[in-house]
Amino acid sequence: MAVRYTASHWGIYEVETNPGLPPKLRPFHRDPDPSPIGLYQLDPAVQRMRVARPAVRRGYLEHGPDADRSGRGREPFVEVDWPVALDLVAGELTRVKQAYGNAAIFGGSYGWASAGRFHHAQSQVHRFLNAFGGYVRHVDSYSLGAARVLMPHIVASMDELCATHTSWDVLAEHTQLFVAFGGLPLKNTQISSGGAGDHRVRDGLRGMARAGVRFVNVSPVADNIDVGSPQSVEWLAVRPNTDTALMLGLAYVLERDGLADAAFLARYCAGYPVFQRYLLGETDGQPKTPRWAEAICGVAAARIEALAQEMASRRTMINIAYALQRASHGEQPFWMLVTLAAMLGQIGLPGGGFGVGYGAMNMMGSPHPRFAGPTLPQGPNGVKDFIPVARIADMLLNPGAAFTYNGETHKYADIKLVYWAGGNPYHHHQDLNRLRQAWERPETIVVHEQYWTATAKHADIVLPATTALERNDINAATREGFLIAMQQAVEPHGEARNDYRIFADLSARLGTREIFTEGLSEAAWLRRLYDEGAERALTVGVEMPPFDAFWEAGFVEFSGQDESVVMLENFRRDPDYFRLRTPSGKIEIFSERIAGFGLADCPGYPVWLPPAEWRGADKAARYPLHLLSDQPARQLHSQLDHSPHSTALRIEGRAPVYLNPRDAAARGIAAGDIVEVFNDRGACLAGAVVSDDIAPGVARLSTGAWFDPGGGNSPERHGNPNVLTLDRGASSFSQGCAAQTCLVEVRSFGGTLPALEAHRPPQLLHAAE
Repeated sequence: MAVRYTASHWGIYEVETNPGLPPKLRPFHRDPDPSPIGLYQLDPAVQRMRVARPAVRRGYLEHGPDADRSGRGREPFVEVDWPVALDLVAGELTRVKQAYGNAAIFGGSYGWASAGRFHHAQSQVHRFLNAFGGYVRHVDSYSLGAARVLMPHIVASMDELCATHTSWDVLAEHTQLFVAFGGLPLKNTQISSGGAGDHRVRDGLRGMARAGVRFVNVSPVADNIDVGSPQSVEWLAVRPNTDTALMLGLAYVLERDGLADAAFLARYCAGYPVFQRYLLGETDGQPKTPRWAEAICGVAAARIEALAQEMASRRTMINIAYALQRASHGEQPFWMLVTLAAMLGQIGLPGGGFGVGYGAMNMMGSPHPRFAGPTLPQGPNGVKDFIPVARIADMLLNPGAAFTYNGETHKYADIKLVYWAGGNPYHHHQDLNRLRQAWERPETIVVHEQYWTATAKHADIVLPATTALERNDINAATREGFLIAMQQAVEPHGEARNDYRIFADLSARLGTREIFTEGLSEAAWLRRLYDEGAERALTVGVEMPPFDAFWEAGFVEFSGQDESVVMLENFRRDPDYFRLRTPSGKIEIFSERIAGFGLADCPGYPVWLPPAEWRGADKAARYPLHLLSDQPARQLHSQLDHSPHSTALRIEGRAPVYLNPRDAAARGIAAGDIVEVFNDRGACLAGAVVSDDIAPGVARLSTGAWFDPGGGNSPERHGNPNVLTLDRGASSFSQGCAAQTCLVEVRSFGGTLPALEAHRPPQLLHAAE
């Protein structure tokens, strides 16, 4: 028996190989809480959905870019030989560049893709398109669109903050009260961008509970925190999208009762007096009292009073979930969280301050050393145009239209060709019916895919890509403690090729092969990237073995260099020497720069602004349930949605929607019923789960179910909540995703249950047919 290693965003796995037998995946022996998700990568149900050969939409093969674009997602595909497919793609890239220029090519390719650092599809496609002259890119992420724009203005970048969260050992020793806005869901911590190493969050939380830490879960759902001790957790059932109002109520008590740390606010912060006037009502005539907050957020004023006093009297860590900024005015809860922590005056102290993502990924709270691992260089981009990532439908539907972003005005490019590798916009994006309309605008869509996802089915040309198990690579992720030699375990499926080979062959046709490959093979690139990463590791005192020794051993571990972490500790110790990268060098409670942008939906300090779908009484009456579309428990986004591990949770094949017993009873819905979730944007089918863990007036339908549109006006069949969500920027400041601002209604489905098509390949023809 031989053992190799592989890695994915949900963890490290061992690959057991025996002569004459198929390989088996098992958890990494060093992982204390391994995720089972990746164990199903080789399952037959997963393999049945593989793209085996290059395929071209029939209408496109017959008519090229003049084909009827409404056939995307509806027509059969014709399988062709690789030379035919590569010639088609190279020809289209050349035609579009000559006719419209490189600014007509969109290569966003947003998605998590592979955890390998070389065969990282997004890096590969960007390098390829840059060698060809450039492309229109995206910035930010669906997960953190609002926060990524806001946080550098007021404290630090999200990348910096996430990588420097106070470690779990410090929290267990020093924290007394942990207040979690949006919960701290263990299901999300199965993953890390680039790959989880040792899953530490479960044990971190349980260690805090054993140490006597009290948790307050401020959330519309109760089941998104598990510390192993239910009596350690208090649930405050807040109305969705109202956390900012609750935090303002807490801040008012601190200010009114003299509990705000005036010395900290003066020494380490800028602009508190401006915010103070708003807090006390001097700016708008409305003091942000607990009673005012109660009317908005639903938490009793007396409880707000008591919680504020408890937070001020104990070593308190306050944390916020990513989901809170994926909403209308999503900047405000993050800004208000930092402001509230500054008023408590515990930022930079062990166990105190704030977190902006405990529970979002495994990385937060890691003690492992931090350095930049192997990274494929992408080269310079000759095109300056870009979009905030969640504005792709706006761009395709409105070429030439103006949009604002981070205080500046830009214009959307006129896209003729979309090149996508390593992602699934039919999972990430909102209002998928609108995206389908937008997806018909480009003349050509090229997709690299491993599986027949909705994105592949909506392409013109699909090129089959290998999985991580079918190629050699190196896995490395920030503060995850391991570097993994991802050695090929199985042969490529069908005629699948890795992205590097595909792009090298295309580059040869386009005259850019030398720029793209630099004359290096896969093996040579792996050695080069490893050696460059080893040099960077030395700068933080980490010595890595030679490449050959690493490849033979299978992994390198860095836990010997672990150190406890306290976020912003140096800044607190000496704010003059360790200045923040904000304009003032301090925490900016009031930002003159943001105020100078003159944006009504994002002023210069944190404020309460009603969400976009909360104002209209008519809409609230027609759609009285607030839909939460959180991350799924048994997959990463839409990856491996078709695995048995994921489908086991489905109800008659549909994703589960969770309802409070009171809401279910009022609609005559029982557990296990198939229901229709709907609003003005669309509708989908789901299976009802009735639970006291969901607050009244709230429905929860996790993302991840592969988009399965019905014909005509019939509902989406699989339970994809993004047929319902709002495709609108969080604000004119960030243009971030606002999926968590969404009103719906739910009713029993009385029709004939339609057959599911999401996990079936499209009709495939051969060229002769």
